[in-house]
Amino acid sequence: MVGSLQHSGCVSSVTTAEGLSLVLETIHPAGHPTLLFAHGFGQTRGAWAATMSALAARGCRCVSFDQRGHGESDRAPDGAYRIEQFADDLVRIARAQPQPPVLVGASMGGLLGLVTAAEASPPPYRALVLVDITPRWEAAGIARIVAFMQAHPQGFADIAEAAEQVAAYLPHRRERKTMEQLDPLLRKGADGRLYWHWDPALLDMVEASERHQPRLLAAAAGVDLPVLLLSGGRSDVVSRATVVEFMQLAPRARHVELPQATHMVAGDANDAFAREIIRFVQSLDQPVAGRAAGNFSS
Repeated sequence: MVGSLQHSGCVSSVTTAEGLSLVLETIHPAGHPTLLFAHGFGQTRGAWAATMSALAARGCRCVSFDQRGHGESDRAPDGAYRIEQFADDLVRIARAQPQPPVLVGASMGGLLGLVTAAEASPPPYRALVLVDITPRWEAAGIARIVAFMQAHPQGFADIAEAAEQVAAYLPHRRERKTMEQLDPLLRKGADGRLYWHWDPALLDMVEASERHQPRLLAAAAGVDLPVLLLSGGRSDVVSRATVVEFMQLAPRARHVELPQATHMVAGDANDAFAREIIRFVQSLDQPVAGRAAGNFSS
């Protein structure tokens, strides 16, 4: 849920259909292929900082953005957020790239990628990487995330207080977030207190997310792209049962589990995470028979 900005990229913006400004960041603009990163609910583009740096060093062009209502991107002036708006934003950004990108989507970002890959014509991506998310998820894991996001409506007196709450939410992390890492994730309110960067109105959309599961399951069955599902072995959002269901539905999907990672896969096991993405991207240029014999678990 919480990310950090650890690198310096080229920052730009794109305008949505409703006139909102979304902030984008690109590393290695001349690289190839293009990887487009879509963060999860309550995150920012900074969640991908270490991953983008690692993949850019391998020659990839890496693009991330703050989804509407998150980070430095605009909030909806009426406080209304709909899945179709997020989907349109993602397709708009994907189609603006020099070639169809490989979409790397975490949680909400992955679900948006799955829906748009199946429903947009032609598909706006070359391939999909779904990061610890399946069309059906474990309700207890989502409830834990929502509970954290609802827990501090009064904000924080200072960054140190916010850091304590993040540490309690991520007890498995040995290193705490530094003040510099947390600063981009907080906004100062008119009362002088610090609040999370995301619009609280977004919670209404998340709490109603289960009603989209039939559409997501249909998308999994209909997507005609190479798909890599990267799950965390310690995740409470994705389980063996949800993975099995997805793999039975998705005709071109592969699955790799990172045993020590939770739902926060990139933050928990970035080196292994980036390595699996590189392997997947390289496999896209192999003959079909070669891909079938690839070193992927299922």
